[in-house]
Amino acid sequence: MDRHQYFGQADTCPAIYRAMKEEPTLRVGILQGYSEVAGRLNGPFLINDARSLSGRFSAHVREGRILLADAGGRDIIHDKEIRCTPLDNSTFTLLDVTIGVHFHWERKQEQTFRGELRLILDENGTLTAVNRIPLEDYLSSVISSEMSAEAALEFLKAHAIASRSWLMSMLGSVGKARHAENGSPGPALQTKEFIRYYHRVDHTLFDVCADDHCQRYQGITRLISENARQAVERTRGLFLVYNNEICDARYHKACGGLTDSFANTWENVTVPYLTSVSDSAIPYDPIRTEDEAGQWILGDPEAYCNTKDSNTLRRILPSFDQETTDFFRWKVTYTRIELEEIIRGKSGMDFGNLLRLTPIERGPSGRIVRLQITGSKRTLTIGKELEIRRWLSRSHLYSSAFVVCVENDASGLPVSFVLQGAGWGHGVGLCQIGAAIMALKGFTAESILKHYFRGAELQKLY
Repeated sequence: MDRHQYFGQADTCPAIYRAMKEEPTLRVGILQGYSEVAGRLNGPFLINDARSLSGRFSAHVREGRILLADAGGRDIIHDKEIRCTPLDNSTFTLLDVTIGVHFHWERKQEQTFRGELRLILDENGTLTAVNRIPLEDYLSSVISSEMSAEAALEFLKAHAIASRSWLMSMLGSVGKARHAENGSPGPALQTKEFIRYYHRVDHTLFDVCADDHCQRYQGITRLISENARQAVERTRGLFLVYNNEICDARYHKACGGLTDSFANTWENVTVPYLTSVSDSAIPYDPIRTEDEAGQWILGDPEAYCNTKDSNTLRRILPSFDQETTDFFRWKVTYTRIELEEIIRGKSGMDFGNLLRLTPIERGPSGRIVRLQITGSKRTLTIGKELEIRRWLSRSHLYSSAFVVCVENDASGLPVSFVLQGAGWGHGVGLCQIGAAIMALKGFTAESILKHYFRGAELQKLY
């Protein structure tokens, strides 16, 4: 997509993107770094404006170009980039698409897409598969991939608006800090601290990736229901806006009862519409002390996202997310030796015998922002929340909102570490499960969004 067509030049673009008068077309990165791509063209496609092809295909790199072959292994085209343009509303299928990269639900899927397929040779000599598709068609898939397409219509409408807003806010900030501060992850300035936060990386070959690091996009692999279509159609061109800017509308799976603030996960700046709110009709106070954190995390507070009804969860969560049943309150137990190995593997550092995990700073949701790791050989404070989740799990902890219980042997050396935690995800912005339950309770899309994004308003931009 030519971003200038919609946003204007970076130094003259109005805050509300007044140049955006029509629906953008996106380039969505489906596969990256593959030596070979295989799939099916489900109907006729025009290949590089030269010839028609349908059926199974494979592509690999040969002599610095991409070689596309048909089901019989016959060479079709050998070029630097291959464009497969659908004819007669044809779709295409890609095999072995990895979803949930590095998270606990990582797996491979066969996925089917509408729109154009582009195969691109990247700078490493591997293949990238890109789906070129209009924004609103993309959103129908996103809200059906992030949550179940059978969820309540008002929730799907709220999610469509939030997803549309996050995407266009992100594209409008490509190449610059998102919130007026350095957005690149990196270590802290002190040798006794290692503080890192992660933003979505600016992509060069496409606008947005298809996995959880951006927004889940699985084409039409999952059933796109009439509810999902209506949610996108009824909110077409509708955005969350704050102070004449499209909102950076973050979301996560389950907050655990309280959402958190932007600065505790990313840059140390205040984003007014991304502050802590109670995920309940009850106005809970923010967590301030370790005692309060323990009472909160070990408790069972009333909250919209506190639901254990399997029928309700089947209605609102995609099938693979339903495998995670302990998202509101959870527990992980490690032997000391096991946790030492995990930390050493993730950090590249030898802490010796692991002695203590000490929260130094928490956010209002109870999520740890800075955690001190004390071993017999070294002591180091790490952060922010995602780095903590990475260092203490072979994949990722559900969240950094946890308390630590230690069992010691007779000599006082820890034998095991028990982490008891709350919530699933970074906790900033819209709580997906909480919002879905709010919709089932009769809340409108607008009231849901205004609950989680305080001070934001809705505005139609195309």
